[in-house]
Amino acid sequence: MHAVRIGASAERDLLLGFEFYESRSDGLGQYFLDSLFADIDALALYAGMHPKPLAGLYRSLAKRFPFAVYYDFDGHTAVVLAVLDCRRNPRSIRGTLHARRTARR
Repeated sequence: MHAVRIGASAERDLLLGFEFYESRSDGLGQYFLDSLFADIDALALYAGMHPKPLAGLYRSLAKRFPFAVYYDFDGHTAVVLAVLDCRRNPRSIRGTLHARRTARR
């Protein structure tokens, strides 16, 4: 099994997602977090098996929400850098990922 860490920027992404869904329906925000954390926890087994379509980061698609988990993997530890809504403008997603990847180096 691999170690999994969630970066501060990804934590902010999760909080924004929680707030959005919770504003839609009581309890939906918690369901969002539970679902996304399950997807992130799965990286302990499956890190490195996902495609790397943008900014040299791996992308795992969430199972229940239109979100993607973007992470870096060194063979031992998966570091989640972003949890982004797939409905965003692709150019915006690329810019966000590039900035976060650059800031990590």
